[in-house]
Amino acid sequence: MKVIFLDRDGVINEYPGDSDYVKSWSEFLFLPKVKSSLKRLNDRGFKIIIISNQAGVSKGIYSQEKLDLITQNMLKELNGYKIDIAGVYYCTHRQADNCSCRKPKTGLIDMAVNKLKNKGLEPELNQSYFIGDTIQDIETGRAAGLKTILVFSGKEKPNNKDKWAILPDYTAKDISGAVDLILRVSKDL
Repeated sequence: MKVIFLDRDGVINEYPGDSDYVKSWSEFLFLPKVKSSLKRLNDRGFKIIIISNQAGVSKGIYSQEKLDLITQNMLKELNGYKIDIAGVYYCTHRQADNCSCRKPKTGLIDMAVNKLKNKGLEPELNQSYFIGDTIQDIETGRAAGLKTILVFSGKEKPNNKDKWAILPDYTAKDISGAVDLILRVSKDL
């Protein structure tokens, strides 16, 4: 089974800006073509899992209840388009907490994979992808043995390439371009 792991802010919804957070549902704005792109992945049999750092909770910027409400509303809207999200995993810790779940560590991916295995599903990680908008996302995907796609719809921009600590396997303008690439590559396998 192939899995697409996605970061949230800057991939699914508009990036709130450096040092800012999506603090309420009214601030959560889907990026263009996200719903149609996720639907295309589901229709081709990919499981979709969202992996995101949300330290605003531990910093007291927004509550766990607000984060849960944002997630419920996001999933409800995606479900209305017949999009199945197999899981949403957040790290709400600060970087200083040095937890195992904060990207670029792979704790959230490990949790998601274990949950799939407990359901009798076997993820093919070497045929799975991590789509993110930061180099940290690329580091996470690489550390987990995934193919990586850096999208430029959020934080990272192509003109910063000389400063990247690690290179992604692929780049795309946005999630639609990333999905085009995944479907093209998977057809060739």
